[in-house]
Amino acid sequence: MANLFRLGLIINPLAGLGGSVGLKGSDGQAAQALALGATPQAMNRATTALTELLTLRDKFTVYTVAGDMGQSVCAALGLDYQLVYTPDSWPSSATDTETAARLIAEQGVDILLFAGGDGTARNICAVVGENTTVLGIPAGVKIHSGVYAISPQAAGKLVAKLIAGELVSLSEAPVMDIDEQAFRAGVVKARRFGEMRIPAQLRYVQSVKMGGRESEELVLADLAAYVAGQLEDDVRYVMGSGSTVAAVMAELGLDNTLLGVDVVENGKLIAKDVTAAQLLDLVQGYPSKLIITLIGGQGHVFGRGNQQLSPAVIRAIGRDNILLIASKAKLQQLDSRPLLADTGDAVLDQQLTGLINILTGYNDYVMYRLGYEDEV
Repeated sequence: MANLFRLGLIINPLAGLGGSVGLKGSDGQAAQALALGATPQAMNRATTALTELLTLRDKFTVYTVAGDMGQSVCAALGLDYQLVYTPDSWPSSATDTETAARLIAEQGVDILLFAGGDGTARNICAVVGENTTVLGIPAGVKIHSGVYAISPQAAGKLVAKLIAGELVSLSEAPVMDIDEQAFRAGVVKARRFGEMRIPAQLRYVQSVKMGGRESEELVLADLAAYVAGQLEDDVRYVMGSGSTVAAVMAELGLDNTLLGVDVVENGKLIAKDVTAAQLLDLVQGYPSKLIITLIGGQGHVFGRGNQQLSPAVIRAIGRDNILLIASKAKLQQLDSRPLLADTGDAVLDQQLTGLINILTGYNDYVMYRLGYEDEV
C-alpha cells in the first residue's frame, strides 16, 4: 500500500445544479434548482473522469469523503478507497469541502482531484493554497479558474499519466470566482482569490477566461448586421450567451439575456432566459438553429455557462444548424488550440469534433477545429 499512488477525491454534489434551469450558478440556489427540475451532474462527471483510471486501479488508492462527496462513486467503480471525513449532515456544505480538503491534504496525497465549479475551487484554495497539487473536474455553471481540466475525460487522462509515472510539469494557476448575485443580473465581476498548483499539460487544462469588451467594435457590428440579415422566416433561433451574440440581439432590437439563452422567431423574442427543459420543448419538432459564440481565452463552445444547451437540445437542433460567430481576434487568443465541447455526453462531444465554419465578419468565414482527437 505504501508504494501506491495516493489520489485525493472531493465531489461537490451540488455543483452545476443551477445551470440547466437558468440560475447562472448553484451557490445558495440548490433547493430552488432542484425544485425547478435540475438533475445533479457532479457525480456523473467525476465518474467519467475516474473511469479513465480503471485499467490502473491496482496502482492507486483514493482518499475521499463519505457519501456523495466521493465514496459513492469509488464504491460504484470498485476502486480501493479510504474515508478521511464524514459530513455531519446532508446536503454537504462549503465548510465540509474545506474540512475534507484539509484532511485529505494531510494524508500526503500526490494529487487532489475535485469536481465542482469556481466556488469549490475557492473553498479548496482557502485550505491547501499552493501546498498540494490539485486538478479540477469541471462540473459547475461558471468556471473561470485555470485549475480545471477541459473536460472530465481530460482530467482522468491527465491523472492516469501521473499514476503511470510519466513526467508531467507543474505550474501555478489562478483561482477565480464571480459575484453570482451580480452574475444573475447580467454583470460579470470576476476576482482572483489565489493560486493552486496543477499539472501543466496545456492539452488537458483550460486557460483562464478572458474578460473585457470586444476590441474590434466595427468588426462586431458588421458581424451582427450580417447575422441579422440572414435570419430565415419560421425558424426558431436559439441565441446563446455572451457579448458577441448580444450584439446580434441589439441589431435585431430585441431584449437580450447576456448570460442566458433566448429564442427568436420571425423577428420576435418568443422565449427569454430559458431552462434546458423549456428549450427542448421549443426546438423539438420545429425548424431550429443555434447562434453561439466561444469563451474568449478558453475556447469552450459548450459546457461553460450555457448548460441550458443540453445534449438533448444540441441533438434536436443538429450540428449542421449551429452558427458559430466570433471575431478573428477572439480566435487568435486561442493560439491555435482547438475549440472545446464539454456537453457532459462523451458520444456527442465526439460527434461534434471536426472542422467547423466560424463567421468572423460580414460574410467572412474561417474554418477551425472543434474538439481534440482522442489520441491517448
